[in-house]
Amino acid sequence: MKRFASLFLAAVLGSASTVAIVQWLDNNKPVKLEYMSGVPTSQVAYRVDENGQAVPLDFTQIAEAVTPAVVFIQSTQDAPRRSEAPAEGYDPFREFFGPRAPQGPSQSSGSGVIINEKGYIVTNNHVVQDADVVEVTLSDNRTLKAEVVGTDPDTDIALIKIEATGLPHLSFVDSDKSKVGEWVLAVGNPYNLNSTVTAGIISAKGRNINILQRNSQEGNTAIESFIQTDAAINPGNSGGALVNLNGGLLGINTAIASPTGSYSGYGFAVPANIVSKITEDLIQFGAVQRGWLGVSIASVNSVLVKEKDLTVNEGAYVSAFAEKSSAKDAGLKEGDVVTKIDETPIRSSAALIEYIGRHRPGDKVNMVVNRHGKEITLPVTLKNRDGNTVAVKPEERDGFTALGLEVENIDGNVLKKLDIENGVRVKELSNGKLAKHTDIREGFIITKVNEVQVKSVKEFNELLKKKKPGEMVILSGIYEDLPREFNYAFRM
Repeated sequence: MKRFASLFLAAVLGSASTVAIVQWLDNNKPVKLEYMSGVPTSQVAYRVDENGQAVPLDFTQIAEAVTPAVVFIQSTQDAPRRSEAPAEGYDPFREFFGPRAPQGPSQSSGSGVIINEKGYIVTNNHVVQDADVVEVTLSDNRTLKAEVVGTDPDTDIALIKIEATGLPHLSFVDSDKSKVGEWVLAVGNPYNLNSTVTAGIISAKGRNINILQRNSQEGNTAIESFIQTDAAINPGNSGGALVNLNGGLLGINTAIASPTGSYSGYGFAVPANIVSKITEDLIQFGAVQRGWLGVSIASVNSVLVKEKDLTVNEGAYVSAFAEKSSAKDAGLKEGDVVTKIDETPIRSSAALIEYIGRHRPGDKVNMVVNRHGKEITLPVTLKNRDGNTVAVKPEERDGFTALGLEVENIDGNVLKKLDIENGVRVKELSNGKLAKHTDIREGFIITKVNEVQVKSVKEFNELLKKKKPGEMVILSGIYEDLPREFNYAFRM
């Protein structure tokens, strides 16, 4: 028995020693790291193609294909020497120090997207608004002057054209078919960093962020139904492309929501279906042809449901009608909730405004409304704001429209009192070149245009009509309360 105990103890000790030796050897082995062979991968994820197959998601080919069609735009506004007239009366120190120094031209920049090989380029209205010179730099570093074909402040879209052919361009895709969560690329020139590509997803659709605020006598006419994306968009991206993974133009990058003015994760693009309709109108008609319902609407929410005792939780609530309303003519009533137009669900007021804004006067739509719990379908023939279906002509921006100036004749007794022989008075100033680039005030009496005496409104109009775009004009005259002559210089 003692012999067995001794043998068992020896076996245990031997085993323990063996384990200890093996562990010691393992702990003192050199550590071997494993490395993957091959080149770094550009495949950041996988997606399912049209055939249901998982394929690598690769941005390189798309970026290479779309960047040549996105251009850099620089807009220049001439800023001639501003008026010598002080804002609140005569400045005696001017006689000692002389007139204020001329201000140089102001410049802004943005992006644009070539949409056909003949040189048509889509951008934002705020990129080219009030510009005297617009220049486009292509991906091959050529810089060409561009003509502004037309603008639509209601959507912040503009169309310009350069004299070139055979250009790389992007094709529009149906933005209605895009989905939240879909991968997109934003291409533009933020902070003058040309051909910058960022990636993200569609975060939301149909966003109204109240950034345009286009007010008129009929109310707010702005059309906001943005595609929201988390692809990085910064100042300079305005007018650039938002594309899908097939390289199709899904939208025009327009705005960001940010407390700092820089990217904070929220970018917004005008959907391609709106952009394509506007560009077609500007090319074909010279002006945007927009259907007009003539209604005041609000998005249905829980508060409105309770207040109006509604039986639906989403849609566009009709609260009032304009004087000329195609919706009222078709049978809509106050208190109706529009839930569908044709086959498109209407879940908010922004969705209704977008859908109607994509149609022209004369187009017919079938509008489904909920009226006190009952669903009614009403065919509506859209009209323009004048209450007819005639195509809207381009606004003729004559000298007075562009200048924002209205003048009136002056009574002979006033001229005699002021000891002058002729002149016309500035009756009203609106938003235009004169108000923006000079210090001219209402009440200014214009006696000469480029040293030519002016005796009547008719003569003044005829003189301005002879001026060519870009030509320098100097208005000379006096104020009734200031005993000296002032000169205001600007370009037509």
